[in-house]
Amino acid sequence: MSLCINPRCLQPDHPGNDSSQFCQSCGSELVLQGRYRVMRLLSDKSGFGLVYEAFERSNPKILKVLKGIYNTNEKAIELFQQEAAVLSQLHHPGIPAIEPDGYFQFQPRNQTEVLHCIVMEKIDGPNLREWMRQQGNHPIGEKQAIQWLRQLAEILHLVHQKNYFHRDIKPENIMLRSTGQVVLVDFGAAREMTYTYLAQLGKTGGITRISSAGYTPPEQEKGQAVPQSDFYALGYTFIYLLTGKQPTESSMYDSLNNEFHWRQFAPHLSSHFADFIDQLTAARASDRPKDTQAVLMALAEVEQTRPEPPSPSMLTVLQQTIFSAFLPEPLNNRPKKRLLWGGAAIVTLALGGYGIWHFTHSAQPDKAVVTEPIQVKQTLKGHQGFINTVLIAHNGNRLISGGTDNTIKIWDIATGQMLKNLSGHTSFINALDITSDDRTLVSAGADSTVRIWDLVAGRQRQVLQGHKSYINALIISPDGQLLASGGADQVIHIWELSTGKLRSTLVGHHSYVNALTFTPDGQRLISASADRTLKVWDVGTGKEIFTLQGHEGFVNAVVVTPDGQNVISGSADKTIRIWNLATGQPVRILARYTSFINALLLKSNGQTLISGNGDGTVVVWDLASGAMETKRTYGGEIKRMAISPDGQTIACGNGSAEIKIWKLP
Repeated sequence: MSLCINPRCLQPDHPGNDSSQFCQSCGSELVLQGRYRVMRLLSDKSGFGLVYEAFERSNPKILKVLKGIYNTNEKAIELFQQEAAVLSQLHHPGIPAIEPDGYFQFQPRNQTEVLHCIVMEKIDGPNLREWMRQQGNHPIGEKQAIQWLRQLAEILHLVHQKNYFHRDIKPENIMLRSTGQVVLVDFGAAREMTYTYLAQLGKTGGITRISSAGYTPPEQEKGQAVPQSDFYALGYTFIYLLTGKQPTESSMYDSLNNEFHWRQFAPHLSSHFADFIDQLTAARASDRPKDTQAVLMALAEVEQTRPEPPSPSMLTVLQQTIFSAFLPEPLNNRPKKRLLWGGAAIVTLALGGYGIWHFTHSAQPDKAVVTEPIQVKQTLKGHQGFINTVLIAHNGNRLISGGTDNTIKIWDIATGQMLKNLSGHTSFINALDITSDDRTLVSAGADSTVRIWDLVAGRQRQVLQGHKSYINALIISPDGQLLASGGADQVIHIWELSTGKLRSTLVGHHSYVNALTFTPDGQRLISASADRTLKVWDVGTGKEIFTLQGHEGFVNAVVVTPDGQNVISGSADKTIRIWNLATGQPVRILARYTSFINALLLKSNGQTLISGNGDGTVVVWDLASGAMETKRTYGGEIKRMAISPDGQTIACGNGSAEIKIWKLP
């Protein structure tokens, strides 16, 4: 159904609208800005605005329209426009994407007043209030809480760095993507942290009061919100998630004595984590963490002190594995066709002019694979924040790590000793790479810079600037001459490594770039993106060769086989896919997991693939047969992994301040 948004239209859902450019009832345009067709009203209870679902071709969007009763209210219009202004400056998977022209005005036919509109990305999941209802309001566990808290702290770090604070954090304003990423929404109440604003504290006449019962801190109730007000609201949001009870319930809040008793309803929490929640919700803003960096560091300490869950016995794991093999797969989780690598019955489909797709179907059931806990050989401690990226040097003796404490650390793998600490980045470090001679290190992160380091001297050599937002991925070309970087600004820059000169900029992705890799000959670059595609680029010309389409979620990882024939990608759609690099056509779906794939490693023999997954498992595949060799549990979501040149040592940083190292069996 095509819907008219004219508030005075007598029949906005006229049946003739679907095939028309104009409303058959009032004559107003139905395709807004020549791009967006409104399909249905989602909510009329969202603050100042009406919320619609709209489509730009086949892409779903959220359209927010300021309610007509506020059209003469300058403050309401200002707050509404501000949401678009704030979102256009923030690029992160935890923030709804909006284009520069996301705010626009629409004038219905024969009306003098315009409608104020914002179009933004539609998040494919529920808000946390809805999610809790779906779960029967059962409290979440500490592990889940830490994971979500870390993601939200990283989002707030970006928001606060842009000199904004949110002012309206609550379960309804946090949504959950199918990937497991939480998303902070509704920035209409966001406030810029300027000297003028801070000078007005205590003079409430110029400050707009935003209040949500149970989640708004005392200073904000008085019109004096500060950045630490976000921490208070965040803390009470997690009290709700950890107890299943609203902060305003009488069993939680003693209004007579102004005392809040929540810990009795969350006996499953460690005392350290509960203390941290109490710190977030301190009555005085000065008693809360001073900034988002302090929040992330405190979370890292909580993660370090959490007791490890007991490892399941081998018998228990074997029983679970055998039992699950006989359980029918839920109908709504079954793929239309199960595609496995191995066995018989190869089906070949000719797709006139577009090449050949090869799918292999196994006529035999999968063999049972016993899941065992990973035996960690070594744990490296020294970072004061979460580890975002790790790599092992080509000599196999050094490990290099970067994290949310803005530092790069170099370790001796044999002894676990920290050898060097490199400082220079002003925000999180997200990506690292190193030249084949182990002399030059490249790093990049949330400060939008690429930095080149002389590892022998232990000093920064050059800073490359050009990106407009987070940098998520780095890769040095096989000959060591070029460097490619990509991130949340949706572009890829190719630099000359020796001079730092920007050689070309590759534009084509419609969302952030998550991973990059060169082909072995260095002539092609493959990029993986949150727009659910991979792109293959000609390095010499900077032109796109073709796009690899098929993933149904963010593409998080990509590797190329040593012979340069195939690309392997891992995605939040829980699949690993193999593509023919010569034709750009899909070859196989290697695996369907129960969780998203965050990391892929390929041993130098080109026959062994290792995946790190959101459910905390590490899976080793034999690519020659397509068989799963081993499946091991790590104990937490895996985000980044590195492998030694001999293919025997794996290092992992999974959202804690520790790096764990183990040997492949």
